[in-house]
Amino acid sequence: MKLDEKYHQRGLTILAFPCNQFGGQEPGTTQEIKDFVAEFGVQFRLMEKKNVNFSDARPLFLYLQNTLGGTLVNAIKWNFSKFLVDIEGTPIKRFSPKESPLSFEQDILKLLGQIKGTPVPDPWQ
Repeated sequence: MKLDEKYHQRGLTILAFPCNQFGGQEPGTTQEIKDFVAEFGVQFRLMEKKNVNFSDARPLFLYLQNTLGGTLVNAIKWNFSKFLVDIEGTPIKRFSPKESPLSFEQDILKLLGQIKGTPVPDPWQ
C-alpha cells in the first residue's frame, strides 16, 4: 500500500491476483475479497480470483513462472509472491512471499526512471 501511495502518480501499477490455492486463505468471491481489502484502504487493482498454478492457471502466471523460475520448482509457492514487470510486460524479478515490497523499492525506482528523473507513464490510463 505504501508503494502504491508513493509511486502511483509516477507510473507504478500494482495488481493483486487473489487465489485460493494456498491453504484456503481466500475462499470468498472476488467481490468479497475486494470488500475485505477495502477496509484496509487498499486502492490498487484487485483482479478476478483465479488459479495461479497447474494447467488451469491464469496464462499470465504460466508466463511469469516460465520466464522467472523459482527455487526448486517454478510454481507459485504461496500467497504474496511478487513479480516486478516493466512497462513493456517483460518480467524483471521475482520475489518470495516473505520479501517485503519495500525491500525492492530501489528496483521499482530504477524501472520508473525516477533515479534518473524520467518518469514512465501509467499504462492503465
